[in-house]
Amino acid sequence: MLLTVNGTINKTYCQNLCLIFFPGAKFPEGEGPAPGVPQVHIDVWEADGSVLATAAMTVDGKTEAGRGLIPLTGEISHDRAYKMAVGDAMIEAGSRLLGAAPPWGILTGVRPAKMAAELKKRGLDRAGIIDGLVKEFHVRPDKAALLADVNAVEETAVSLAKRDTCSLYVSIPFCPTRCAYCSFVSYATPRYLATLPAYLDKLCDEIVTVCQGIKERGEKLLTVYVGGGTPTVLDPKQLDRLLTVIRHNIPDLPLEFTVEAGRPDTVTKEKFDVMLSHGVDRTSINPQILDDDVLRGIGRRHTAEEFFTAYEIARASGIRSINTDLIAGLPGATEESFCSTVDRIAALAPENVTVHTYCVKRSADLTAEAAEFGDKKGIYSFDGGVTGACVDYAQRALREGGYLPYYLYRQKNAQGNLENVGFCRPGYEGLYNIFIMEELQSIYAAGAGAVTKIVGGEGEKIRRIFAPKYTYEYLKG
Repeated sequence: MLLTVNGTINKTYCQNLCLIFFPGAKFPEGEGPAPGVPQVHIDVWEADGSVLATAAMTVDGKTEAGRGLIPLTGEISHDRAYKMAVGDAMIEAGSRLLGAAPPWGILTGVRPAKMAAELKKRGLDRAGIIDGLVKEFHVRPDKAALLADVNAVEETAVSLAKRDTCSLYVSIPFCPTRCAYCSFVSYATPRYLATLPAYLDKLCDEIVTVCQGIKERGEKLLTVYVGGGTPTVLDPKQLDRLLTVIRHNIPDLPLEFTVEAGRPDTVTKEKFDVMLSHGVDRTSINPQILDDDVLRGIGRRHTAEEFFTAYEIARASGIRSINTDLIAGLPGATEESFCSTVDRIAALAPENVTVHTYCVKRSADLTAEAAEFGDKKGIYSFDGGVTGACVDYAQRALREGGYLPYYLYRQKNAQGNLENVGFCRPGYEGLYNIFIMEELQSIYAAGAGAVTKIVGGEGEKIRRIFAPKYTYEYLKG
């Protein structure tokens, strides 16, 4: 698309606002006006103690305009005032042009819960937080209420994340097959799976080093999260070796010890016996949707029935907490099939249910297919089609079933600009998920593609250390 910006405003922020209305848009240098190419023109300036902005959007010859005005009162920074003024102008223009307002207004970041926390620091109660989100950021009232509820539920977990605490993430970037929507660095070909033994050797050595560093700094380890990929692609002997190394190198059993099972076709009783023997108390088994046709279409190698078998193995093991991931808006799915999935999952009463919105990932197979052959499956969508109804149904059904929303994040190019929400039974919040979303403690990571986040004192920027992305790079390092 064609974006022009005049004034002192971060252009990347303006691009992110454009993506709200035009998901999947590209911003190539030197692009000029052309049929079918959306155009956005933004002007922003200061006058009479205020920041003013105008935005004009044009699609297929139709143009709509919007205006924003934010007084410079000193209560917010100049940067925030500029962003709010441009955001107001874009919301007005885009809503007029496309006939609908985005549910999250001008919030573009991954972690909108931080805005609710910021409003709470101003001394606002739940009603005040909701009102602030609606008025300042144009968040739809029901989404503002959801965010306020997440903020309230996560409060206890947030209080645990003192500056001298930390968590450990261990990466197993291997899967039995690659999902068509996935962009994670995870390997499913026989060639890459053949590197797993060597990868495990190096990973175990790195875990020893990372844990030694935690001890030397005197930090308290609160959670351990073994993720991927699919950690249960490891056989029982490999899994036992990995967990033995972790347990021998941390002083105490953490408050929460998670090993993702993820793919039902990797779950066995023997693996859960190993997990329980090392103190693992949380896992995740992810059907995504209980529709075999859709599962085949997205590259999953299991059926709905195999999910139920895997779930029963996990439940029979006695593990304390089970999470299930669902995805609303998957290509080929219907509102009926997704809502039926929600009902069938709720009947199992897992401790956690995470409801994701299908998100277009740059390196996913479905994205490549759309780029080469056209978006025939409708993976890019401003209004999301029936996805909004699916998300609303899931959130309503889970709340009615006694679940509470405990963490929330958003992603670019999500169907309908919607969100991902973790729900839990009271007392079963996934602590690691909250810690990583709120960025209140350091998270040390081991393995290929893993990212260590060092959280310093008040006002200090988070420092990120990126491990080699690919396993062959990791093994050479």
